[in-house]
Amino acid sequence: MAASRHALDEKTPLLRAEQAMNREGVRLLKNLGFNTKGVQSNIGLEQEFFLIPRDAYARRLDLQMTGRTVIGRNAPRGQEMCDHYFAPLNQAALACIQAIQHEAFLMGIPLRTRHREVAPNQYEMAPYFGPATQQIDQNIMVMQICEEVSNRYGLACLMQEKPFNDINGSGKHNNWSIGTAEGINLLNVNQVTKATGNPAVFPILMAALIQGVDKHGDLMRAAISSPGNDFRLGACEAPPAIISTYIGESLTNFLDEFRNGKATEYKPLKKMLKSGVDIVADFEVPAEDRNRTSPFPYGGHRFEFRAVGSTQNVSFVNTVLCALTAEAFKNFSDAIEGGAKPEDVAKKALNEHWKVIYNGNGYDPAWPDKAVKQGVWRVDSAVDAINMMSDAKNVKLFGDLGILSKAELDARKDVNLEHYVGMIEMEALSMIDMIKLQILPALKEGKIDTAGVSKALDMVTKGLAGVHHEGDLFKKATLARSLRLETMIEARTHVDAAEGECPANLWPLATYKEMLFLDANQDADGQTI
Repeated sequence: MAASRHALDEKTPLLRAEQAMNREGVRLLKNLGFNTKGVQSNIGLEQEFFLIPRDAYARRLDLQMTGRTVIGRNAPRGQEMCDHYFAPLNQAALACIQAIQHEAFLMGIPLRTRHREVAPNQYEMAPYFGPATQQIDQNIMVMQICEEVSNRYGLACLMQEKPFNDINGSGKHNNWSIGTAEGINLLNVNQVTKATGNPAVFPILMAALIQGVDKHGDLMRAAISSPGNDFRLGACEAPPAIISTYIGESLTNFLDEFRNGKATEYKPLKKMLKSGVDIVADFEVPAEDRNRTSPFPYGGHRFEFRAVGSTQNVSFVNTVLCALTAEAFKNFSDAIEGGAKPEDVAKKALNEHWKVIYNGNGYDPAWPDKAVKQGVWRVDSAVDAINMMSDAKNVKLFGDLGILSKAELDARKDVNLEHYVGMIEMEALSMIDMIKLQILPALKEGKIDTAGVSKALDMVTKGLAGVHHEGDLFKKATLARSLRLETMIEARTHVDAAEGECPANLWPLATYKEMLFLDANQDADGQTI
């Protein structure tokens, strides 16, 4: 299923947030001695997805109704060897993706890259960097094109964040930067220093962004709270549900010196990379790559919001980024116009919000508790995160900047909770129907014990009834989350165990082996078989 298409006006808040960031960005830069005609956000969206045989998709009610498999025994092979990631595209997928790129190009959307991803049958495409509003519209069109074109090639395109158990899910990395009307990337230290002639401007801008992330990590968490992300955040393919930022050792050291009055000018470090091949010379690369375990790492010229889900319309994600940036710029300008020195304002912000900088391993088991003790935003439940949207702090942020009113935030919260409940209801009903109408009859035909599967059916049926009987929307969503992440997962173990006992000719569903290995399921012409 493609973008979350529930009834929200996504674009108007983003346009208002862009206007606020432009207004406050121009104001701050003027206070720093740099006049610009305008400031805007630019993004590049990496879109991940799965391509599976269409006939297998047709034999899965759960995939057709919800975009993910609610049951399914693991294949003997998963992604253990990483060979899928590093191999060239197989012919079936390549032909399909080439057609998607061609269709998109005819609509003025250049998809610059295509490659395999970590999980079997998982792929990624990415466009050129561009203005946020434009890139979001194009991304939504690309998701639709992927679904339509894949059908012509005997394939089904799955955009859901976690369509398969125990292998990597899909994200939509939101690479985000701020640019001026004159083409200066404000996150590129060399461009900023050259344009302004002042090496202090870059650390001042970084200090403002660090302040914004620390203050409004709850909103960043809410913005990525899509139903599918429940299964993806914190696993080996996505950062944890703790909003921190990675800026790398060299920039961290520089900002530490800056806040202590010792820094002069930030010069990104470089290192030589050896290819290991005699005929290829060593080449220079940045000393520090982005940290893939961080939800919001700095990558040299942009921040990468890695926690965004693959199905998402990222308008609200970028509304939040622009809003927290606009507020930080406003706070800095207010202080500077009140008589404070720009460097002192930045130093104060860094000292107060330094805790949000985390360059370590986001998967470290000790990090979640450590983050809480430090006061870093940690919201494990998507339902809780959504419910925090209209907290007083966030109402003030959006209200002061003219982006969203309290009534609009309350409506957005309710719609997102209803969407969450609705998705889980569909998943539970799909599981119930598959067990009752397909799996139990197959097991009985094969004279296989059905006690465990019958228990699973009863568990899910009762859990869904509890959701239906709850009237309060937040409590309803909380029950739905428990149904999905506890009851349905336990029920799945019984069904998946039964799949391992049932003769293949009797099992009524397409298996993981049939869905996940195009390389093993295509003929000499590259067509799926």
